[in-house]
Amino acid sequence: MKHRYLGNSGLKVSEICYGNWITHGSQVENETATKCVHAALEAGITSFDTADVYANTVAESVLGAALAGQRRESLEIFTKVYWPTGPMGPNDCGLSRKHIMESINGSLRRLGTDYVDLYQAHRWDYETPLEETMQAFADVVRAGKALYIGVSEWSADQIRAGHAMAKELGFQLVSNQPQYSMLWRVIEEQVVPTSEGLGVSQVCWSPVAQGVLTGKYLPGQPVPDGSRATDANGGANFIKRLMETPTLEAVQRLRPIADELGITMAQLAVAWVLQNQNVGCAIIGASRPEQIAENVAASGVEIPTELMARIDEALGDVVVRDPGLTEQNTPKSRPC
Repeated sequence: MKHRYLGNSGLKVSEICYGNWITHGSQVENETATKCVHAALEAGITSFDTADVYANTVAESVLGAALAGQRRESLEIFTKVYWPTGPMGPNDCGLSRKHIMESINGSLRRLGTDYVDLYQAHRWDYETPLEETMQAFADVVRAGKALYIGVSEWSADQIRAGHAMAKELGFQLVSNQPQYSMLWRVIEEQVVPTSEGLGVSQVCWSPVAQGVLTGKYLPGQPVPDGSRATDANGGANFIKRLMETPTLEAVQRLRPIADELGITMAQLAVAWVLQNQNVGCAIIGASRPEQIAENVAASGVEIPTELMARIDEALGDVVVRDPGLTEQNTPKSRPC
């Protein structure tokens, strides 16, 4: 497993990070979730990503229990704040000082740790002044409850504003967590160049596009039993937009490229994300322990320039590139 620096900080993270969105506390049983975490550790993964909103806080508890007994100093644990948790009261979401302070304490309790390595604003909060949010993050850092601060799905302008205010307050904004894959490249035009100039890394979620880039969903064929596309707890809804026939046909055109490299299509997808040097790590999930070993094999894979060009040709116009979608997909009012 290779490691990369997160932004301009001295923190190194495993370039493949294990995340438990959708899976822990909902899609898979706790025993299986624990086996997946242990498989990640055995594969050399040291970075683990979660959020308080996942399974309404349960995912954090599952991850904390699975990591219990590990040497804390050898891990990098990430979590997030913004989306609703608890009974959906008026202050149970957003980036207000109240919600951030209460949320970090809850996350630490559930994760069974005194601090998280990276605490992330899960979205931009249009209803809270940026000054309030960043001051709260500064105080969280000074209290030793988080070592570094990041954001998730912020636009280039938002990252620029947050980075400047963090600097004024004496701490560094080191990362942004966007969706990024061969099929979803909305960060490339604005977010990545801005981040490179500021010393901010991307912590990318869904590098395999909800499993679509594994090639297991065939155009015109029934979806495999037990796949995310059959998950009524949320997975099927998230993957729906990727299941259109032109997209599935384009994905199948990637198979010869993966074969030429001697890797699976899932490994090709993860390796493709890691070719971008602004990427600090790619987050993978798993519903079975054996999936971990397959994805980890993407670490260190180099895709030649000519094959990167063939990937672009194979996918054609099914790739989504509009940089405006980052802001469009962020709620304009608090979702609680």
